[in-house]
Amino acid sequence: MTKRKESDSSARARTTVRCPRFSCPGILLLLATTGCGDSLTGPGTDEITELPRALTAAEVEVIRASNRFAFDLLVQANRAGDNLFLSPLSASMALGMTMNGAAGETWNQMHGVLGFGSLTEEEINASYGSLIELLVGLDPAVETAIGNSVWTRLGFPVQGDFLDSVRDAFDAEVAELDFADPAASVRINEWVKDATQGRIEDIVPAVIPGAVVMYLINAIYFKGSWTFQFDPSDTRTEPFHLDDGSTRSVPLMTLRRELQYQENSRFQAVDLPYGGRAFSMTVLLPQQGVSVDELAATLDAAAWEDIARGFQETDLLLLLPRFRLPYERTLNDDLAALGMVDAFDHRADLSRLSPVGGLFISQVRQKAWVDVNEEGTEAAAATVVTVVESAGPVLRADRPFLFFIRERLSGTILFAGKLASPPEGSGM
Repeated sequence: MTKRKESDSSARARTTVRCPRFSCPGILLLLATTGCGDSLTGPGTDEITELPRALTAAEVEVIRASNRFAFDLLVQANRAGDNLFLSPLSASMALGMTMNGAAGETWNQMHGVLGFGSLTEEEINASYGSLIELLVGLDPAVETAIGNSVWTRLGFPVQGDFLDSVRDAFDAEVAELDFADPAASVRINEWVKDATQGRIEDIVPAVIPGAVVMYLINAIYFKGSWTFQFDPSDTRTEPFHLDDGSTRSVPLMTLRRELQYQENSRFQAVDLPYGGRAFSMTVLLPQQGVSVDELAATLDAAAWEDIARGFQETDLLLLLPRFRLPYERTLNDDLAALGMVDAFDHRADLSRLSPVGGLFISQVRQKAWVDVNEEGTEAAAATVVTVVESAGPVLRADRPFLFFIRERLSGTILFAGKLASPPEGSGM
């Protein structure tokens, strides 16, 4: 969605935010949500100043839980010098669906890692469902889409209560497919591609492994034009200074006007609104002498609430890189480090998902994509939770072994051998 660009040539910047030192691990694309009646301040027209209804107490706590999870995941996933772009909300929803099939300690760990505190599963499910409706329809000038789906192997038994929960609370599409047919992965990948406007592809492999019995997927798509767009003619190629002291050339967009701004000894921050200003991008630029990784390590949900309340309208000169960033990450280790450990091995209890025993989560994988330019921002993410059956012992004959050729009924051994060193080109 494109809005007409606005400019303010008479503005004089008292403060300058230059972003060439700002590397992508510090970029947080967050959905700005407020309680009913909370005003969103700033210049512009067609401004959305309040939510269409008051949030329930459970919805408020689910939002807080999602934000706590966001910063927990940020700390775990961040690696010095590496780019990072995740959708904590997508991961939370995909795992929230999966939690409806978990029981016992597996459920407790997932509930704890997702930060749900004293909320019941019923409250969580109801809040997810209503928040999806709220976010998708909040700003007609911003395109937001959230989709969920569950794909099961043909003939695999699934608990009816689990299917009812994911359909009712998450509005999930549920389908049973022959995973041995290559058309199954094509259909799943096409669903994700459609849900993310073509930005996320191939979330599941072309050949689905035989042990896979279920994929649980969340997809999120966002496209918003800046309320105050950058003029492309003002974009200049300038050096971007990395924390290791090296530089690279990047296109720096320029905007001069009143914007929501704050600074302290650790960072400068600007809040850039989209459309009617219900959604925004918050940029945190570390002060000189503070690395982006040091800044990221200090952030949590409480610190974020302080930042969100600290903006003031300021006459500003902003220089921000134009960039496009694809990103992919398997979240197993991050989630295990946060306390979700049983779900990934034989200890998993997914008995509310299926009566079949021995199920566990083999992988939680997310693919994300973001494009920030003079017009606005387009972003997409998909998270897939892969559930597999226990495959039993694995015999990998990749070291010396003995072998025998025998007649089974009489027990006669015809040949006996040992393969200690396979000949070069053996079997070719």
